[in-house]
Amino acid sequence: MSKAAPAKKPAATAPPPGCTLDINDPQVQKAAIRIQASYRGHRSRKELREKGPPRVLEPLKDVVLIEGSAAKLTCRISAFPDPFIRWSKDGKELRDGPKYRYVFEDPDVVALVVRDGELADLGQYSINVTNPFGQCSDSARILVEVPAKIQKGPDNTKARKGATVTLTAEILGEPAPDVGWTKDGEDIEEDDRVFFEIGTTTTTLTIRRATPQDSGKYEVYVENCLGMDQSFARVDVA
Repeated sequence: MSKAAPAKKPAATAPPPGCTLDINDPQVQKAAIRIQASYRGHRSRKELREKGPPRVLEPLKDVVLIEGSAAKLTCRISAFPDPFIRWSKDGKELRDGPKYRYVFEDPDVVALVVRDGELADLGQYSINVTNPFGQCSDSARILVEVPAKIQKGPDNTKARKGATVTLTAEILGEPAPDVGWTKDGEDIEEDDRVFFEIGTTTTTLTIRRATPQDSGKYEVYVENCLGMDQSFARVDVA
């Protein structure tokens, strides 16, 4: 019984043009040297990084938050070993979740994102960075801007002649809005009988010793650099 002839090895296929490197090419040798030097530098920086307490390299900066949008506080730190990060608002710790998001953009940059901005987000925000060798902290403010608005307008009112009538509206806005009152489309000229007061969240129009001539359509309006709002009420004096 004869032996089978050994199978021939397939001929090596030449690589497509442009897909080969000549190790004797001076440009290839220079590129290899640069790659090796870069790797050694990266490894040296990592190995020589000293352990120690964290430091703030770029501090937090105040930011403006528009109602309904999001704001981001960013801080660059240096810390090895890796630190524990804690954010707080006005001394109260903020938990990572739908409202507040802890963000780690690279090994040295950390951020806090505040979502769905509202006036209650106004305040002092702090970051505390801790590792086994110590801690550091920094703070900044979030300033909230809210278009002027009337949360609740004045109620229609009926009163007897000689009574005191008050119309109150709940207002909101940051910066604090300008507030005004009109009667039948004309600005109200204040005196000791008819006047209005403006508080932080309300405005009240007072009419003392009401007369039938005080009957009419009253308007309260608020306005700031972000917007304006108005509301109406009817007063009937008999």
